[in-house]
Amino acid sequence: MKRSRVALAAVLLAVGSLAPAQSAQDNPKKAQGKPDLSGLHDFDPLVGQWKVHHRRLKERLAGSHEWQEFDGTSNFQLIMDGYGNLDDNVLNIPSGTYRGVTLRSYDPQTATWAIWWLDGRIPHGELDPPVQGKFVNGVGTFYSTDTLRGKKIRVRFRWSKLQTTPHWEQAFSADGGKTWEVNWTNDFTRVK
Repeated sequence: MKRSRVALAAVLLAVGSLAPAQSAQDNPKKAQGKPDLSGLHDFDPLVGQWKVHHRRLKERLAGSHEWQEFDGTSNFQLIMDGYGNLDDNVLNIPSGTYRGVTLRSYDPQTATWAIWWLDGRIPHGELDPPVQGKFVNGVGTFYSTDTLRGKKIRVRFRWSKLQTTPHWEQAFSADGGKTWEVNWTNDFTRVK
């Protein structure tokens, strides 16, 4: 999958300038000069340490029905006065343990989040394009376009139940979002 280290540097230097410009008609709150902070605290319930149960398809967009299950941990913290957050993850996949970092930033002009993944197995590699979106009625849905095996795909992350038993899922679509294959899920249990 295509990644860009430059994107991470840009996020850290320019939070809030990632989304394309919108007209006042598209975003009335921006027209009034007031940033929309309604989603700024969406991820706050995840602050702390978690045990994570992973379930992922062995092959993605290949008609596979064989799932791998494994455990890991996640340490979630706020950064940039709450306009960003990150989690440091340990994944105990069947072939060995590795680490990864999720980085998120909030744009108050569009009231959306951007999310990047840095894979510890390729620390000098490039980042995936960010998924972007927001929470509606307690469910966060985030999309991007990426490539898999040289073909263009749509990527969707979905977060739910953050206040009780957080659940995350990743899905891919090879047909522009008409159909989706869920290929990875995480269920979180807080470490006391």
